[in-house]
Amino acid sequence: MSSFHSFQSEFQTRTKSLPLGAEEIATELKTWSVDHIGSIEARKPSEEFNGTMMQFFHWYYPSDGSLWKFLSEETENLAKVGFSALWLPPAYKGLGGANDVGYGVYDLFDLGEFDQKGTVRTKYGTKSEYVNAVKLLKEKGIQTYIDVVLNHRMGADFEEEFEATPYHPQNRNHSLGETRKIRAWTGFQFPGRRDQYSTMKWNWQHFDSVDYNSLDPNFKAIWKMKGKDFEGKVDLESGNFDYLMGCDLDMNHPEVIQELIHWGKWSLDLLGADGFRLDALKHINGDFFNTWLDALEAYAKKDLYCVGEYWTYDLPTLAWYIGNAGGRMDLFDAPLHLNFHKASRSGGNFDMRTIFDNTLMKEFPLFAVTIVENHDTQPLQALESPVETWFKPLAYAMILLRSQGYPCIFFADYYGAQYVDKGKDGNQYEINIPSLRSKLDLLMSARQFYAHGPQYDYIDHFNCIGWTRLGSPSHPHSLAVLLSDGAEGRKWMETGKPNQRYRDLMGECPDAIQTNEHGWAEFVCRGGSVSVWIEEGIPI
Repeated sequence: MSSFHSFQSEFQTRTKSLPLGAEEIATELKTWSVDHIGSIEARKPSEEFNGTMMQFFHWYYPSDGSLWKFLSEETENLAKVGFSALWLPPAYKGLGGANDVGYGVYDLFDLGEFDQKGTVRTKYGTKSEYVNAVKLLKEKGIQTYIDVVLNHRMGADFEEEFEATPYHPQNRNHSLGETRKIRAWTGFQFPGRRDQYSTMKWNWQHFDSVDYNSLDPNFKAIWKMKGKDFEGKVDLESGNFDYLMGCDLDMNHPEVIQELIHWGKWSLDLLGADGFRLDALKHINGDFFNTWLDALEAYAKKDLYCVGEYWTYDLPTLAWYIGNAGGRMDLFDAPLHLNFHKASRSGGNFDMRTIFDNTLMKEFPLFAVTIVENHDTQPLQALESPVETWFKPLAYAMILLRSQGYPCIFFADYYGAQYVDKGKDGNQYEINIPSLRSKLDLLMSARQFYAHGPQYDYIDHFNCIGWTRLGSPSHPHSLAVLLSDGAEGRKWMETGKPNQRYRDLMGECPDAIQTNEHGWAEFVCRGGSVSVWIEEGIPI
């Protein structure tokens, strides 16, 4: 048995819910990851390679079917800049047809090929455009990660009647009455696809809960199907956060398990993808993806990269999930994003010495996908917690130029975005997210050519922090980074390069700086900005 499966099996014997001793599990995960660092790193992008991911969409990308064509046009530029992987949006047909971002899942096998939900194409284009775009990425050496929602189905084709028990939406441990007959939209036949790629038809027995009963539409409840249970090993918010929306899949049903494995194999055959971005992990039994990933890796005869969205700011819970997955899955570093959000809105009153505290990046860097923003945190979205524009170059420097974590750049930060939508207060807002492409391209260049080798940290000032990278045999040039969320900053830092002149790649500070005979210099940065000091005379 591999070290991953051995570690996973330890968690299989634990309780079905999050264990009370979560802090102890964090310690166990640290110990195990140190002991098996070689095996873990073998599944990750090489540190020497400095892989960088982009989330290639945002929630409000226009519903004009243009994304796959735009991706094909951009592939060569993305490769030149240094992107090594793209997380693509859910490519299948959703409840909202041509307007669905992809998270209101209707048919996983319809990638913009069949006339369903009022459209053939999806929000992003047609199946042929999608397959072609992935092919071009592969030709340029850029990996593809498929975004998939396996938690729920929406937009059923017909209603069914069955028995279910109502539970309180805010406390799924509290029943609101006796089991009774209800009617809900749980029948999926996918008439437009006509059994191509899969013959499975979905009915109420493939789900464990819904949130609507058309026989009593004003009664607000989560309806648990008779004979079913809410799944274990899910987040404990609302007592049990198995149910999120739509028709919640029963991950214990053998037909459900086999169909999701079949879809995974079909996707790998069609696209030759390198891995998956897995949605809504906190609502799905933590053991399911072990079974699913085992089957797909055995089929592909290779490791598959997986990053999961378990959106919580509680570090021990994230550690628990990584351990339960046997260390084979990375998670998005939600706590780091929260620190960036808070710092950006603190007007220089955030203690930058704590910017990495209680984050995956600091405590479990081998499992951290580090982000500044995503489609859920952008303005007007479900997890709205935007990082202010002025702070984003600082935040991106922190995820791109340090040795810890696997960084992911957000589409809207790279290309910019403009949109209008209603806020939680019911008022309409016009949002403009400016493009940071020119600065991000500079940071990406620094990541490719300079952010290598030993890292010396100078995280020792309330506002001004910095670090240096000393280079490696294959990338021998050094780097010094200094940033401040307050006033102008100055800090003595060591680069390992005596009598070497440095220039600010970001162009914030015009004058060169030279190290002394011991390789030290007092580097500077402007207030509220980041300076990236690279060796003068070295082309980039």
